Amino acid sequence: MEIRDLGRLDLNLLVALEAMLEERSVSRAAERLFITQSAMSKTLGRLRELFNDPLFVRKGAAMVPTPRAEQLEASLPQVLQAVQAMVRPLDFDPLTYDGQLNILIQGHMGVWFLPPLMARLRDSAPNMRVRAYSRADEAFEQLANGKLDFALQIEREYYPPDLELTTLAFARPVLLARKSHPLHKLESFDLEDVTRYPQLALLSTDLSELKFHEGDAEAVREYQRRTEPHYETDDLQTALQIVRTTDCLFPAPPMFIEQFNLSRYIAALPLPDLGDVSIKYVVVRPQRVIGSPAHDFFYQQILELTEEFRARLDLPSLPELRRKRQLAY
Repeated sequence: MEIRDLGRLDLNLLVALEAMLEERSVSRAAERLFITQSAMSKTLGRLRELFNDPLFVRKGAAMVPTPRAEQLEASLPQVLQAVQAMVRPLDFDPLTYDGQLNILIQGHMGVWFLPPLMARLRDSAPNMRVRAYSRADEAFEQLANGKLDFALQIEREYYPPDLELTTLAFARPVLLARKSHPLHKLESFDLEDVTRYPQLALLSTDLSELKFHEGDAEAVREYQRRTEPHYETDDLQTALQIVRTTDCLFPAPPMFIEQFNLSRYIAALPLPDLGDVSIKYVVVRPQRVIGSPAHDFFYQQILELTEEFRARLDLPSLPELRRKRQLAY
């Protein structure tokens, strides 16, 4: 039988054949499968047509298998067991799981998320390996083709329909500047003042792709147009050191100062003229990994760790956040 002929194969026929081979009786095989004797006889007819062989010949009250049936009898149990194993739900034990997951996580998220995540996995899934990237070309395509399993990032304006998003947090971006920066001495300043100083950006974050919430959308676009970065780097530590030692301004989440214990050197200044604009942090997973025990386990670790952070900061839980903001995800 060629591959294209497998379309004619009904697995129920193989189950019936196994019953016939073990019972050597149409009536007993029918009783075992909870079908009528007539239905079993029709099934035997289909089996004979499929294998182009009588399979059984009557000898007195017994049905005697042909050589072809005996040949099938030798391999049939292994075939059915293999099919059964294929469709059986996967058993997953995180303590014994041995595999690797690949994630994309923006540099500043990795700083506060990866250390406690690795600590959790060390206890609950010691052989689970995680490869984390701060940048990835064609990230959506890599999520789709299996090169990436998850992405933790600031929400983008566009996502393909085969990606599922879950909200983790909101944050209001600020301007990071050294404490002796001229702007820090002013009671207030506007966008015109900001443009007088060099701008710094992370290569992993293209502001034009980000989705901003609340605030003045047109003002955000104007800010982007007028603050093209003078310096870009893919290293977060380098970026913060530049801010600390120069007049560069760095739009970023305020958590950077806390993460790197920089409050003595760096100040968080308000982004001017943007209103209460905020960004949303999300975890992104492709449809292909949903239902995979290992991936579902990892996803749950992300959510549980996020809840721990939110509780520590006295923020509402994720379900409360979704309800209060009427979020779809």
